[in-house]
Amino acid sequence: MSTPRIESAGDRLHVQGDLTFATVTALLAASQPLFTAGPGRLQVDLAGVGRADSAGLALLIEWLRLARAAGCELSFQAVPAQLQAIAAASGLTDMLPLTAA
Repeated sequence: MSTPRIESAGDRLHVQGDLTFATVTALLAASQPLFTAGPGRLQVDLAGVGRADSAGLALLIEWLRLARAAGCELSFQAVPAQLQAIAAASGLTDMLPLTAA
């Protein structure tokens, strides 16, 4: 298992590591301030994500909720196929601004 981390680079956030039940709680706690900065646009680059499960999808939904509450437009870039498949199976592809890897 690869411990996830998130790094800010201007209006882009880079996520690396696994997004699973075992890892997302700590990542959410560490990342919350990044999604409440206020109005604007923010891209989350998921190219560095390894494994992901439904908890990873729940994390993306929570990030989207936090960003919208702050008036920020959020999009997810380079979304791994595994996360896209979970979103499709859950009927959430229309709700989430996902761009394939």
